[in-house]
Amino acid sequence: MEQLTELLAANPYPGRGITLGRSADGNRAVVVYFIMGRSENSRNRVFEETADGICTRAFDESKMTDPSLIIYHPVRTFGRGLVVTNGDQTDTVVEFLKEGRPFEQALRTREFEPDGPNWTPRISGLLAPDGSYKLSILKAADAAGSACVRETFEYPALPGTGHFISTYETDGDPLPSFRGEPKTVSLGNESAKALADQVWAALNADNKVSLFVRTVELESGKTETAIINKHQA
Repeated sequence: MEQLTELLAANPYPGRGITLGRSADGNRAVVVYFIMGRSENSRNRVFEETADGICTRAFDESKMTDPSLIIYHPVRTFGRGLVVTNGDQTDTVVEFLKEGRPFEQALRTREFEPDGPNWTPRISGLLAPDGSYKLSILKAADAAGSACVRETFEYPALPGTGHFISTYETDGDPLPSFRGEPKTVSLGNESAKALADQVWAALNADNKVSLFVRTVELESGKTETAIINKHQA
């Protein structure tokens, strides 16, 4: 089992990343989501709280060139559940859940981003009220982006354990998509703010853009949220 901070510190560009899991004492679910960027357009973003989660918005509207793949709602709650993704598939998943249809069915209607030759994967997570969770990745089947591979992983809520998935394996040109199963990481009993500070420090200083961390008390549903934006730090 790896330490999340060590895993991130060793990788200059995982892109966007999701971690879901449970605190070591078993009392809280843990959610971590971050975005990174190499282009000025990608780096010109901040996380902002909304009524049911967070959205991305341009830090400097005058510098925004193409909002299509970078402005979205990464996190939305649904009842006592939570959806976290790296794109507007958050809205797709929430709408399907409202209709009583499953996470996997929602993602069958979506595929990787149309940004060849990178074909950025769409990564998604679903946290259930009991702390169990699912992680998904939609990625190109080949270098031409001719088809989509869809993988979903389902995990029980084990104390001190989380799973991490990202869009990319590391930096590159083109960027290599994440490979294999989500990585198992150990989680402690830190507050949302303390964990956010640790993760933020581990992320590559040049490429990190924004970070969201939330803990959810499984018994009461009470949440604690921490957001760090490079442009506002």
